[in-house]
Amino acid sequence: MRLSAKTEYAAIAVLELARNWGAEEPVRIRSICAAHGVPSRFLVQILLQLKGAGIVTSTRGAAGGYHLAKSPDSITLDDVYHVIEGPDELVTAITADLSGRSRIGSVLLAAWRDVAGAETDALRAVTFADLVERAKTATEPMYYI
Repeated sequence: MRLSAKTEYAAIAVLELARNWGAEEPVRIRSICAAHGVPSRFLVQILLQLKGAGIVTSTRGAAGGYHLAKSPDSITLDDVYHVIEGPDELVTAITADLSGRSRIGSVLLAAWRDVAGAETDALRAVTFADLVERAKTATEPMYYI
């Protein structure tokens, strides 16, 4: 599975918002950018896309920023992935190439659909609440000299 930088940055932003779930103050773009090295102009576009999909909400003004629109346990990696990447490109492209060609083509198409289904199932199994918990228990690597 390949992830675009845009998808990775979207997941980082949603995870930061999930970590701050329930806080009164919204999360500012500059704090996400500073913590993770995400280009701010790029993040603005990503957050607008996530807002359009109903995953985040925004507050305008000097004290403005972003919140999750719903609970982190109801947002999955699949939700974010499909907002940014769109429909399943792998199966769409393969369907156009293999459909109706031959028996072997239909067997391959079925296999690719199985792979895409397994990928989707794996992405749907991970919520942002799960990722917040993993982040709490993750330890920084220890470097010895």
